[in-house]
Amino acid sequence: MSDKFTFHTDSAEDTECLGERIGAVLEPGIVLALMGDLGAGKTTLTKGIARGLEVSDLIHSPTFNLIHEHFGRIPVYHFDLYRLTTPAELEDLGYEDYFYSEGTAIIEWPEKILELLPPDHIEIRITESNGRTIEVTATGPSSAKLLKKL
Repeated sequence: MSDKFTFHTDSAEDTECLGERIGAVLEPGIVLALMGDLGAGKTTLTKGIARGLEVSDLIHSPTFNLIHEHFGRIPVYHFDLYRLTTPAELEDLGYEDYFYSEGTAIIEWPEKILELLPPDHIEIRITESNGRTIEVTATGPSSAKLLKKL
């Protein structure tokens, strides 16, 4: 079985449903790195992931706060690093406490901190062209195990 899957969605609702499938199999300690252009659907996918993790809070982009914490089946730490200028800013927030916790971290714009990501994480790349193409890639054994559940 592959450590990479590609999905195609035709609407925001489809993207949220895929996110819900991903959230339903997530386990504590997994970091999700969501990559894609502005408006590609990262926050839409995050809404679905949160629903799959049984989060009842309203999910929106935490652009001005960098991190929003939500609680469901496991804690969800939603990062939006769009406005981050240096990785040191994230270090000042104690990112390791979130990345290596009993929750799951969902990171929008992880390109800004690639060197800080755990070696074993799930990378999700979203591109738009006649809908959305969503590539989900495992980078280590724990994330590969979760992908097999999809």
